[in-house]
Amino acid sequence: MSAYAGQTQYSGMQQPAVYTAYSQTGQPYSLPTYGIKTESGLAQTQSPLQSGCLSYSPGFSTPQPGQAPYSYQMPGSSFAPSSTIYANNSVSNSTNFSGSQQEYPSYTAFGQNQYAQYYSASTYGAYMTSNNTADGTSSSTSTYQLQESLPGLTSQPGTDLHPEFDTVQSPSTPIKDLDDRTCRSSGSKSRGRGRKNNPSPPPDSDLERVFVWDLDETIIVFHSLLTGSYAQKYGKDPPMAVTLGLRMEEMIFNLADTHLFFNDLEECDQVHIDDVSSDDNGQDLSTYSFATDGFHAAASSANLCLPTGVRGGVDWMRKLAFRYRRVKELYNTYKNNVGGLLGPAKRDAWLQLRAEIEGLTDSWLTNALKSLSIISTRSNCVNVLVTTTQLIPALAKVLLYSLGGAFPIENIYSATKIGKESCFERIMQRFGRKVVYVVIGDGVEEEQAAKKHNMPFWRISSHSDLLALHQALELEYL
Repeated sequence: MSAYAGQTQYSGMQQPAVYTAYSQTGQPYSLPTYGIKTESGLAQTQSPLQSGCLSYSPGFSTPQPGQAPYSYQMPGSSFAPSSTIYANNSVSNSTNFSGSQQEYPSYTAFGQNQYAQYYSASTYGAYMTSNNTADGTSSSTSTYQLQESLPGLTSQPGTDLHPEFDTVQSPSTPIKDLDDRTCRSSGSKSRGRGRKNNPSPPPDSDLERVFVWDLDETIIVFHSLLTGSYAQKYGKDPPMAVTLGLRMEEMIFNLADTHLFFNDLEECDQVHIDDVSSDDNGQDLSTYSFATDGFHAAASSANLCLPTGVRGGVDWMRKLAFRYRRVKELYNTYKNNVGGLLGPAKRDAWLQLRAEIEGLTDSWLTNALKSLSIISTRSNCVNVLVTTTQLIPALAKVLLYSLGGAFPIENIYSATKIGKESCFERIMQRFGRKVVYVVIGDGVEEEQAAKKHNMPFWRISSHSDLLALHQALELEYL
């Protein structure tokens, strides 16, 4: 602020009336009148942006040598700030100022950091404030012109600025940006150019919990039937248990070979049904002949599906994608009507075998289905299956054990090639890290993978564990 030379001082003692604003046209910013209560009971309106400063006398004089450039002369008067206006001011003015010229370096110049919260980085135009008397009548009107604020004076978050003025918005946080993007994109989740490469539907925006299930010895009893360990543990007939296991195994592979192209895909196993969908050109398969397209002969002769990752050409990869697309169509068509896929004769044998296994295992599958159905009915929860079985036989198991209604085919992952830990990582990438993951299984592999990713693990080792899980879900503890 420049010094004011040659200007007449106004004595506060001679004029006890209202103090009017001192107009300075040449200074970079003007100083508004503050809430000075006078003898007549009139009060000046205080600027809402500068409530941190003490009151001052509107008289100016030429600075004396050694004075701070912005100090103000307080000629022979005692001003006390209004207690209501300055209630939040940590600086009190309880000292009566004498007529001698004094320096006030602590009040200099609006450049102190303590007043940064009252300034905004934006440029304000002219605004009007009126000085009202106690009875509501206007005594005077002053116009203030605020120039660009000083460098370094910006709006601070949480500052309660007057609603009359616009404030600079604080920078948005990454989480807020993510929420905004989620809200903007929630209406078009499955549209766009990425649909071909990842046709699996993305998770719903209101998804809160993902239940990651193991299959064998968790939802179904299968491997322990073949080995006889289940019969030994629960006092069942071992030969009968092994026989039932072998019959179910035969039915699984017959379904996989007959309808799910397992003969063609056994050496071309995938983790997920859509892993090769990017090679699919969308051709109509209603009249396509899988038996004569030469896929199996080419794969056998060239060893195109080796575990090392060797892949065939574009034509061969397209035929591979056709087969996985056809598997997906069959699964979605018959997941709730497996009998229609098997035919009448095999359907009866399948139902009989299922009943015998349920009797031997004391309704193990029935208890597991109760928990799966509760999760399926929740709009904010989803079931996901991760199994060490190859993908095609795993799909056959899911169909034959009537689990298709609980697991959409997009939610089934095979850990045969990459392990369960890598499958968990893929699931987290798909559903995000905001949801809660609950792992349900019986093995060490899924337990360790869950521990690494800080996921709760619910161990299933007996019927009581299944019953406890069902009760926890029914009471909404999970």
